[in-house]
Amino acid sequence: MNFSATDHAHMATALRLAERGLMSTDPNPRVGCVLVADGTVVGRGWHRRAGEPHAEALALSQAGARARGATCYVTLEPCAHQGRTGPCARALIEAGVKRVIAAMLDPDPRTAGKGFRMLAQAGIETRSGLLESSARALNVGFVSRHERQRPWVRVKLAVSLDGRTAAADGSSQWITSPAAREDVQQWRGRAGAVLTGIGTVIADDPGMNLRQAGVERQPLRVVVDSRARTPRQARLVGLPGPVLIATTGQPAWQADQVDWLTLPADDHGRVDLDALLGELVSREVNELHVEAGPTLSGALMESGLVDELLVYQAPCLLGNGRPLALLPGVENIDGRLHLEPIDAIRVGPDWRLRYRAARS
Repeated sequence: MNFSATDHAHMATALRLAERGLMSTDPNPRVGCVLVADGTVVGRGWHRRAGEPHAEALALSQAGARARGATCYVTLEPCAHQGRTGPCARALIEAGVKRVIAAMLDPDPRTAGKGFRMLAQAGIETRSGLLESSARALNVGFVSRHERQRPWVRVKLAVSLDGRTAAADGSSQWITSPAAREDVQQWRGRAGAVLTGIGTVIADDPGMNLRQAGVERQPLRVVVDSRARTPRQARLVGLPGPVLIATTGQPAWQADQVDWLTLPADDHGRVDLDALLGELVSREVNELHVEAGPTLSGALMESGLVDELLVYQAPCLLGNGRPLALLPGVENIDGRLHLEPIDAIRVGPDWRLRYRAARS
């Protein structure tokens, strides 16, 4: 469809509003809304967190009677179902808006076109597809959970210039700069869960938590621990927020904030990673942020379960250290795993390199 420059400008504003919920809306999508009447913006809103008013409701509240006859620019198709809040499509109808332009249709089957049908039946003009790629990127995990029934898996790696994640003696703190580590906090914050392996827990005793001032939501921290070796005194166990330990056996101990999950074993006797991702979907995890060692990172890559690599490369050389990932199934050049560059950004003295897994 053809959209005007004015349409593009208002949708771009709605997307910027939606970005404000990047670290707080999970498991709901990040949504922004702008209401325009007679060329004037009369209402703006963005969804802050699950259970609170949606973007459309906030924009309508701000607009009041001026919403009648207005055009609604919203980054996601207005919902048609009754959840913790009422259907936004119904609210727009009752407010008397004339036109609704959505960046993308809602992949949630509870709406999935039903919102637009409800609006059309009420005589409201509907259009979609304006800046759709930007809207999908903003909600890449929400889309993945509903369209593919698994979270968007993003693997973070800190490496030297020669591709090492630790020195030969196993030491790895810190390869990258404080600026890079602060940047990682932003990616943890947007994720529904942060995952690591038992090897990292034993070697580094990480907290895997968000360490920013004013944080209201801690992501679920997940440990892949096939033989239930996580120490009761592990640091992540004592920090605020929920912990899930995935194992193939029986829990080694119990704690109030820790949920042990017994899953099937794969052919190597390790936790079946597909089964784990399925469990995370049932817990409404949209984006899974992985900070693990080369074994688990490599297993995820070889299984085709990694959607994105987030690589922080430091200007140093570690020589005979640990590799970025162990890929025993890649034995020749023809078996290499292909990646598609997304962007490269300087973070302090380091580079942040983002890659998307190439799909055949």
